[in-house]
Amino acid sequence: METVPERSEVAQKYKWDLKSIYPENNEWKKSLENVKNGLGEFGQYEGKVCESGDTLLELLEFSEVIMRGMGTVISYAKLHSDEDKRDQKYQSMLIEARSVAAKLGGVTSFIEPEIQELDEKRLKSLLGSNVELSIYRHYLKEVIRVKDHARSAEVEALLAEMGEIFATPNEVYGLLMNADMSFPKVKGKNQELIEITQVNFTKFMRSMDRNLRKKVYQKFYGEIGRFRNTIGSVLKNNIIVDVRIAQAHNYENARDAAMDGSNIPTEVYDKLVDTVRDNLHVLHRHVELKKKSQELDRIRMWDLYVPMAHGESPTVKYDHAVEHVIASVSPLGEEYQNILEDGVNSGWIDVYGNRGKYSGAYSGGTYDTKPFILMNYQDDIQSMFTLAHELGHSMHSRLTNAAQPYVYSGYDIFVAEVASLVNETLLTDYLLKTIEEESFRLHVLDEAIERFRSTLFRQTMFADFEHQIHNVVESGGALTPDRFDEIYKNIKGEFYKPVEMDNYIKMEWMRIPHFYYNYYVYQYATGISAAMSLAQSIIMGGGDRKEKYISFLRSGSSEYPLELLKETGVDMRSKKPIEKSITVYNDYLSEMESIIEGE
Repeated sequence: METVPERSEVAQKYKWDLKSIYPENNEWKKSLENVKNGLGEFGQYEGKVCESGDTLLELLEFSEVIMRGMGTVISYAKLHSDEDKRDQKYQSMLIEARSVAAKLGGVTSFIEPEIQELDEKRLKSLLGSNVELSIYRHYLKEVIRVKDHARSAEVEALLAEMGEIFATPNEVYGLLMNADMSFPKVKGKNQELIEITQVNFTKFMRSMDRNLRKKVYQKFYGEIGRFRNTIGSVLKNNIIVDVRIAQAHNYENARDAAMDGSNIPTEVYDKLVDTVRDNLHVLHRHVELKKKSQELDRIRMWDLYVPMAHGESPTVKYDHAVEHVIASVSPLGEEYQNILEDGVNSGWIDVYGNRGKYSGAYSGGTYDTKPFILMNYQDDIQSMFTLAHELGHSMHSRLTNAAQPYVYSGYDIFVAEVASLVNETLLTDYLLKTIEEESFRLHVLDEAIERFRSTLFRQTMFADFEHQIHNVVESGGALTPDRFDEIYKNIKGEFYKPVEMDNYIKMEWMRIPHFYYNYYVYQYATGISAAMSLAQSIIMGGGDRKEKYISFLRSGSSEYPLELLKETGVDMRSKKPIEKSITVYNDYLSEMESIIEGE
C-alpha cells in the first residue's frame, strides 16, 4: 500500500534549515520574552509621536526592532507547525506568538493616528529636522494618505487586539483540512491501495485512467462534502470578518479596503474580470481540445486535468528539476543564478510531503531569516514548475531584503506573483528550446497551457466568486452552504460551459484555501499578465528590460506597486497586458492543436 510518510521518514537533506533561525526552542522563548518586555516601552511615546524629528525617529527605529523580533518569532513557530499540523507543541507556540502579536498591535495602535494629524507643512518640517528621517518619507506619506480610514487610537487598539480572533476561521480551516480530515483509499493500476490526500488529488486527476479519475473525484468530494456545514460556517465567518473590518475603517466594502492598502483602484479588478469574461471562448477552445485529445463524446469535470500530450507525464526527480530551474533563469544574469543555487543548497526548501504537513506550496520567512519554501514535491513536471514559482517568490524576498531597509522590505501582494510567474515563463521557454525528447516537450507545452488556464482563467473565476460572496454579506444576505454551492456552480458553469456539470463540482469552493486571504486570488491573474510581458521582453533581450526587472525585485515596497510595474514598462491600469497573455495562451493552443491533428 502506498502511504504518506511520517516526517521522521523524510531524509534531512530534503528538509529546510529552521535551526538557522533558532538553534533550539529555548532561543525562540528568549526572543519572545524580549518582544514581551518591549511592549511596555511604547507607552512613553503616546501623545508625543510627532513632538520632534528626533522623537519620531527614535520611536520608528525602536518599533522596527520589536516588529522584526515579532515577525521572526511567529515565522519560526508557523514554519514548524506547517511541518506537521498534528504537532501540538508548535501549534501551541504559534498560538502564543500570535497572542503577543495581537498585544503588540494594540500597544502600537496610537502611532499612525498621531502621524495622521500632521499637515504637509509640519511633515516637511519634521523631515527637514533630522536627515535620518528621510528614509521614512514614503512610509509617512502612505500613513497620511489613508487617514480618512483611520479610527481613534482606542478603536485601532481594540481591532489590533482582536486580530487573534479574526484569524480563527483561517486557522480552523487549515487544521480541519490538513490535520483532522482524512480521505478514502483507492486501488491504483497495480491494484495497490493508495491514500487520497489534498496533495495528490490533482495528480490523480491527471491520470490517464479515466475510471480511476472518476473514482477519486467522487470519493474526494463525497468525503469533503460531509463537512460542508462546518466549512461553510468557517468561510461565512471569514467573509464577515473582512466586511466588518472594512466597515470599521469607513470603507464602502471589503474589496475597496483590501485594494486601497496597495493603492490599487478597483477598476483594475473589474477590468481583469471583464476582459477574461470577454475571452472565455479561448478557455472553451482549450476544453474542446482536451475533449478531442481524449477522444471523448462527453467531457466531465474529472477529465479537465488530463494532459493533452498522450502518455503518462514524465517523471522529474527533484534534483533534475533544480538543474532545469537554475539553467532556465540565465536570462536574468549570473548573479541571480548564483544566489538561487546557493539558496537551494543551503536549506531554503522543505521538499517532500509527509503526514500532517500543510498542503500545497508557499514561500515564507522574514527579513531576518532565509526565504524558506514549503513544497510537497511529486516527481513530476507540475512540481518542477511549482518549484520555479516558489523560488521566484524567495528570490524576490532575498533581493528586496538585501537592498531595502526593514520599513520597505516587504513587497505588496499585487506584485508578489510577478516574480514567481516570470520564473515559470522562463522555465517554459528554456525547456521548449533545450529538451529534445518529444514526449517531454509536449508535456511541457501542455503544462504551460494548463498554467494559463489555472492562473489566468481559474483564478479570475475564483476572484469573481470571492467578490460575489462578499456582496451577499454586504447586501444583508445570508451565506449558507447551499448559497455557496449555487454561486459557485453558476460561475463554474459559465467558465467551463463545454463541460458536463455534476453535483460534486459545486463543492469545489470548499477546497480552496485562498478564499481566506481577503481578495488575494485576483492577483495571480494580474501577476501572470504582467509577468508574461516582462518575460517575453527579457527573453528577447530588448534594451535594459532585464536590469529594470532586477531593480523591480530589489525595490520592495519603496513605491506603490502599479508605479513599480510601470517603471518596468508594464501598465496594469490597461487591459493590454491581460489581452497579451490571452493571445500567448491562444497561440500555445494553436500549436497543441496542430500536434493533436497531426497524430
